[in-house]
Amino acid sequence: MTDDPVPTDVAQEANREWWDRAVPVHLASEFYDVDGWLTGDRGPRSHEAAFLGDVTGFDLVHLQCHFGKDTLGWARAGATVTGLDFSPSAVEAARDLAVRAGLADRADFVCAPVAHAIAALGGRDFDIVYVSLGALWWLPSVDEWAGQVVGLLRPGGRLFLHEAHPLSLALADDDLTLATTYFEEVDPYADSEPGSYADPTATEALPGRTTFGWNHGLGEIIGSLVSRGLRIDRLDEHDWTSFRRFPWLVETAEEQFVIPEGHLRVPLSFTLVASKA
Repeated sequence: MTDDPVPTDVAQEANREWWDRAVPVHLASEFYDVDGWLTGDRGPRSHEAAFLGDVTGFDLVHLQCHFGKDTLGWARAGATVTGLDFSPSAVEAARDLAVRAGLADRADFVCAPVAHAIAALGGRDFDIVYVSLGALWWLPSVDEWAGQVVGLLRPGGRLFLHEAHPLSLALADDDLTLATTYFEEVDPYADSEPGSYADPTATEALPGRTTFGWNHGLGEIIGSLVSRGLRIDRLDEHDWTSFRRFPWLVETAEEQFVIPEGHLRVPLSFTLVASKA
């Protein structure tokens, strides 16, 4: 947590400014490989497609969509997609990427924070609410998030969440001691590391500006969804993640990083699917 309390609105504005600055870095990064994605006709990640199945004709909304690459992967799979993000730079880049990918007729992007998603999307409802890795850390209240998710789902609709495991987020990079709380707290955790998860060398474009995050325990996430009427259909904890959460992880497949063989395993990410009655 921070040494001195930071108002939530101040913390979120600092985060938005960082994400605005990160957009051009991420567009040019090997991590996102935008050029390869454009020419390779890649859709959703294989494990995500296995969880959700055929999405042809479905309406899907991606909360915290960044510049829309993952959102547009679902459009390639047959869904009509809407992406929402609080960064104007990210939304502008997402709209441009949709045009470059030939998917502008099946994709819409809206600039708004998650807390205002229902209002920003005009009360529309969706078959699928999709939330991808690294999203919940940036939100101060998982219960507030759950309220938006439920309000965006039509009856029978599903939430798909693939997220970094809160245990892995609580641990320090080097010695796995506790670096922040496992549970949600009012005061955020402050991070001033330069560069980005997508390009740690981008220290000039992304110097050590402070960003703020909130961890949320697995029970808090599930409890917030269940208390609002969602049914948990599936919950899987994974010993891999889609980004190099710790510098000593080993890449074994595209977008999968695992603990080196011979070491004890801990959960690095989890996937949750929930449905609205």
